[in-house]
Amino acid sequence: MSQPTALREKPAAAPTPTIGDRIDRMPITPTHRRLTAVVGVGLLFDTFENNLAGTISQVLQEDFAFNGTTLKLVLASAFIGQFVGSVVLGRVADRYGRRRAFLINLALYSGFSLLGAFSPNAAWLIVTRFFAGVGIGAEQSLSDCYLADVLPAKQRGRYTAWAYTLAFCGVPAVGFAALWLVPLSPLGIDGWRWLFVLGALGSAVVWTLRRNLIESPRWLAANGHQEQAHALVARMEAEVPAAARPQTPAPAPVAAPAPGAAPDGPPAGAARLREVFRPRYRRRTAMLWLFCTLSVVGYYGFGALAPQILAAKGYDVVTSIGFTAVSFLGYPLGALLSVPVMDRMERKRLVACSAAAMALSGLGFAHAGSAPLIMVLGITYTLVSNIFSTVSHVYLAEQYPTVIRAQATGLAYSLSKLSAAALPFALLPVLDAHGPGPMFAVIAAAMATLVAVVLLLGPRTTGVSVDRD
Repeated sequence: MSQPTALREKPAAAPTPTIGDRIDRMPITPTHRRLTAVVGVGLLFDTFENNLAGTISQVLQEDFAFNGTTLKLVLASAFIGQFVGSVVLGRVADRYGRRRAFLINLALYSGFSLLGAFSPNAAWLIVTRFFAGVGIGAEQSLSDCYLADVLPAKQRGRYTAWAYTLAFCGVPAVGFAALWLVPLSPLGIDGWRWLFVLGALGSAVVWTLRRNLIESPRWLAANGHQEQAHALVARMEAEVPAAARPQTPAPAPVAAPAPGAAPDGPPAGAARLREVFRPRYRRRTAMLWLFCTLSVVGYYGFGALAPQILAAKGYDVVTSIGFTAVSFLGYPLGALLSVPVMDRMERKRLVACSAAAMALSGLGFAHAGSAPLIMVLGITYTLVSNIFSTVSHVYLAEQYPTVIRAQATGLAYSLSKLSAAALPFALLPVLDAHGPGPMFAVIAAAMATLVAVVLLLGPRTTGVSVDRD
């Protein structure tokens, strides 16, 4: 016998969507495009910085009469600084917010890069490169986490790829700027010093732009600032045409926190970081640490040492810089080619395919004997390496939840900086003793190991919310 209508159970009300749900349901808005562009311009100067010392390494060696050890220290100092910056500023980003960490890292980089332009000796250059590295060290991991926080799940890969397409314009920019300025002395100042000034001034402009960045709504919600988070998301939702606007139930009212009050969420800090070693994340952590350690062997192995490789083939300084500058055109092209496939192909498979292509094209570059073939294979290498790099940045930021994302990602990313710092000491002796072929064989072996690690241990992330465990 059926129950009276009054006694029937009422259907459960639809649960109020979380901040992450509302962001993931959204189409791309003008705010998303603006944030992507501002992050991309900042990353442009990061890539300018990361490739600066390697691009002009031969010039610095002649100007300061470096010995082999000093050259390795110059190349390694910025990466050691970046290791420190990745760890420290990742913690700042999770504790105090993504926006504040962005402003700190750019201020450090801009100031010390400018000081580096006035280096009177190798020791000054090494010290300023270290502290500039501290500032720039967290730039990529912070950018990856910020974009993962604010972009909808189904568009996350594509728009991050657009940011890195803009970013990688900094690599040919430093190559062609070096080709133009190195032979000159504008205002009686060595051309290479102007390259440091350009990087410092550019990052100062980006610092001004980033003052207007919104804080990550996911970070605000995870740290107890619910009202601010809902207000920011509502503002983005209001930019969507009414016909395309997702139907979202109104959030429950939340009391605004008192000024200066501590967040109501879980305590920020080192306790959270221990989560990466718990069973649910342990496999991802092992995969990411191996991935970050190995990835830079292929990526920076070429970018930082290309002029040295060409010098070993017998080309002079200006010619080797010219070849390097042309090869660097592949950096933004590779990032651009990743845009249409980023959200259509499973991320870890795209990582594996592009890493394998890097190994093959690198071996070809090492054995190329003619100028046209060197340039073609150099462009091919940088092109596929930046498909690899772009998908790697997206994949890295998708592994951990918001409350530990910046710290955990920064810690993994910092290992890539230690690996990059060790590269000159590991690869230059192989290059000097055995030539480009064996050196690229070492790089190819590292890429093969990376492919196996990602395919065996890496989770699937394409189109999946970053709020999932």
